[in-house]
Amino acid sequence: MAIKGRDESQERKGQEMSATLDVRPLAGSLGASVSGINLAEAGQSDVDAVKSLLTERKVLVFPNQNLTPAQHVALGQKFGELEGAHPNLAKPDAPDPHIFELAASEGGIADEWHTDLTFTDSPPLMSILNMVTCPEAGGDTMWTNLIAAYNDLSEPMQEMLEGLTALHDARPHGNRDAMAIHPVVRLHPETREKALYVNEHFTRRIVEMNAFESEALLAFLTRWVQNPRFTARINWSQGMIGMWDNRVTQHFVINDFVGERVIQRVTVLGDHPEGVRAPRFEPWTKRAKLSATSHWDAQLYRFLRDREGKQAAE
Repeated sequence: MAIKGRDESQERKGQEMSATLDVRPLAGSLGASVSGINLAEAGQSDVDAVKSLLTERKVLVFPNQNLTPAQHVALGQKFGELEGAHPNLAKPDAPDPHIFELAASEGGIADEWHTDLTFTDSPPLMSILNMVTCPEAGGDTMWTNLIAAYNDLSEPMQEMLEGLTALHDARPHGNRDAMAIHPVVRLHPETREKALYVNEHFTRRIVEMNAFESEALLAFLTRWVQNPRFTARINWSQGMIGMWDNRVTQHFVINDFVGERVIQRVTVLGDHPEGVRAPRFEPWTKRAKLSATSHWDAQLYRFLRDREGKQAAE
């Protein structure tokens, strides 16, 4: 079927490109290497095919693409509206306002497990990364499948987690005031699959638990998602493009290399994470008595107070 705004020859070309995709899984849980497509010339049918594959495999890499910054941005826009500058780490000399660049020489090594920007109300839907400069060895990225991690939990643990929320902040970026609360288990908006949604980098606190219970539970969950059977490891090459579904994955850069590693990333706007159900309990700070341990609750108390103040003003 022809797509509005494209002539029949363009449509046939897109269909032919989609038909030639060579997809090779990278691990049992997630990830695939895709060849047989030129992303700089991808038509709507190609984009649709990639979207479907991304939903299935969560992380995709496309070797030997060598996109220019303009082509990179144009590709991202085919998947949705792009975010502008990074909220905390933007650089004034980026090649495009939509591109976030990280260079190893400037300390850009994301070597803690994380889902991008979970301290915002609507974290990104997906990211598209261009490996501009790659070391000869090392600097791989690992991803983990948060749907698989949830599914392998016991039923009692699943039931408890589905009624909880967590506070996330941008402390690793030097911004303690950027905070958001999200469900501990979120639903994928398209497949309705359940995924764990806490990470060691940005998640600070289980809202409905006291600080010591929260610390113990988060320690377990953030270790649990790192189990090798949920993960895939990507060995980069220069000019490779990587895409991942930011809603149901975490990633980790292995800081084991010598030399420069430069990445450029565009990010597709996301939505507000939806939980399986409404929170089942009041925030801990609503029922905790003032005591010597109250300093553990100060951040959560401040966030809830400010949020309630904004809601009342609206």
